[in-house]
Amino acid sequence: MSAPSVSPGRVSLGRVPGADGLSPCGPGEPLCFILGPCVIESEAFTLRAAETVAKIAGDLGVPAVFKCSFDKANRTSASSFRGPGLQEGLRILEKAGAETGLPLTTDVHLPDQCDAVAQVCDVLQIPAFLARQTDLLEAAAAAVVAHGGAVNVKKPQFVAPEDTRHAVEKLRGAGCADVLLTERGSTFGYGRLVNDFTGLAVMAGFGVPVVFDATHSVQRPGGATTGGNRAAVPPLARAAVAAGADAVFLECHPDPDRAQSDGPNQVDFKNVPALLRSLVRLREVVLSLD
Repeated sequence: MSAPSVSPGRVSLGRVPGADGLSPCGPGEPLCFILGPCVIESEAFTLRAAETVAKIAGDLGVPAVFKCSFDKANRTSASSFRGPGLQEGLRILEKAGAETGLPLTTDVHLPDQCDAVAQVCDVLQIPAFLARQTDLLEAAAAAVVAHGGAVNVKKPQFVAPEDTRHAVEKLRGAGCADVLLTERGSTFGYGRLVNDFTGLAVMAGFGVPVVFDATHSVQRPGGATTGGNRAAVPPLARAAVAAGADAVFLECHPDPDRAQSDGPNQVDFKNVPALLRSLVRLREVVLSLD
């Protein structure tokens, strides 16, 4: 599990494969990445994806966390693929972490999932639709207090950046010092999300690293299945880094058009290295201006 915060506003988060210890994420630090497929499609698929993330991170020398969900509990249709579930999903994630050395993150949906997830994953991710659920936040905080790690809260599409302070306060009040906030777009009318990049500074003002979720920001909610536009991921990611994001979240897949969840907004693994390279360069420019 990750160590306590290295200094105010920073969290020990990703690891460069082969390096000792976790890298600090936050103001003034190198850009961190959260990378991986939307959902665990199978054990073999997930292990290959984790190996790909480890290779990309190692080749570029960037800190990365491997992300994959054991359950997509908020799918549009009841018949949509959700994943293998908690027990099998954590077994697969634990194996992926052991084989690659990467830190892990996954979603938690229920308070009684948090302790088990914190024993395997370095970061517990609170989905945007659940970020106001006090019981879930307090259970996540208790789990990382007991086992180490951090909690990453995704800003709900229907909540202003200013109001994410309440989630941060709930977690800190329950003893969790290592908190991240993620921007993933706000609802605009029906079926559209938009990004207000001034919100990144607002959320950073609560003394937490801010993550930009570039792939869920291009979703097109509604209809029988959720759509998306992965072509918009690179410009949005670059804009977020220029605006001060400390980390970038990208869902990646070896064949996005065949993905069992969120295919339209996932990035093909083959396109990830060039995008990450450009984002790292941008971060260096931003830090040079401070």
